[in-house]
Amino acid sequence: MPEFTTILENLEVRMHLGIHPHEIAPQRVRVSVWMTVVYPKPLGADAITEVLDYDFVRSGLQQMAAGPGFALQETLCEAVAALCLTDLRVREVRVRSMKLDVYPDATVGCEIVRGR
Repeated sequence: MPEFTTILENLEVRMHLGIHPHEIAPQRVRVSVWMTVVYPKPLGADAITEVLDYDFVRSGLQQMAAGPGFALQETLCEAVAALCLTDLRVREVRVRSMKLDVYPDATVGCEIVRGR
């Protein structure tokens, strides 16, 4: 069975994420997603209908960013991983979130790997 890694990298959103007083306002968060996708047979056509369309991950992340937010990056990463795993072809997903503006000299983040 063919296996591919489908990548959505460095999607930047503004969202409520954090527990500290200075994180009350929405902040810039960069999210990257790597999905190991297994297909039942070799691809037969050069058509989007043959493969996983990563648009559902992008739009799902944008909806999360527009929502009430998350206290923890770990919770955000779990929510993104769960979204990706709704497509049964996704065997494993790696999600990384990075808060870009917490410190002037560093970014802070979380990365998880989930599979079925």
